[in-house]
Amino acid sequence: MPRLALVANWFLLGCSVAAEPDWVVARQRMVADQLAGRDITNQQVLQVMRTVPRHELVPDSQQRQSYKDRPLPIGHGQTISQPYIVAFMTQALNPQTNDVVLEIGTGSGYQAAVLAGLVKQVYTIEIVEPLARRAEADLKRLSFTNVQVRAGDGYKGWPAAAPFDAIIVTCAPDHVPKPLVDQLKDGGRMIIPVGPTGDQSLYLLRKEGGAVRQEAVLPVRFVPMTGTAEKPKP
Repeated sequence: MPRLALVANWFLLGCSVAAEPDWVVARQRMVADQLAGRDITNQQVLQVMRTVPRHELVPDSQQRQSYKDRPLPIGHGQTISQPYIVAFMTQALNPQTNDVVLEIGTGSGYQAAVLAGLVKQVYTIEIVEPLARRAEADLKRLSFTNVQVRAGDGYKGWPAAAPFDAIIVTCAPDHVPKPLVDQLKDGGRMIIPVGPTGDQSLYLLRKEGGAVRQEAVLPVRFVPMTGTAEKPKP
């Protein structure tokens, strides 16, 4: 092979190798710039987000965008939140090691994976069955053994696994579903976006002595909750 061609081949090989993303570095930068650089201070949350491979839990076409400060499409008209919102909601729940947590809106499985590194058990429900099956397979492939995935209507919760120490909702109904409140332990916490598209707020709820206190903590934009949530409130 002529020397010029050999040099050219080595140059192309070098470019190909250099083009491969360094996912570990990307995660470290994400945590430093988007999370710790803002108002995420919970060290356990920061650490788990340094380790969960977000790029393994999005469609192949979105992998290079995985650690950017933006939501990502995951198919079927659904998206997953940017890393900051995942961290913010997780921190707001104040997850504890022995907690059993319910997630409504599995999506790609990323939020469930983050929680899995912080709590005892995660139950997660996704109304779009192909997304549920894909998330279940990806979480199993990545050895998140303390997550159970179910395809179904999240408005109704998961009565057989209740009560829950915490509930996180990643799609927006126009009111807080009563079944979820009923399935929350006394002393439990819920983080949920509520409101129509374009006018949503993230609410933190605390259940104490059977009563529920709620506080609006952040304006947000989530996909609407579908299924029972679309019916008029009784």
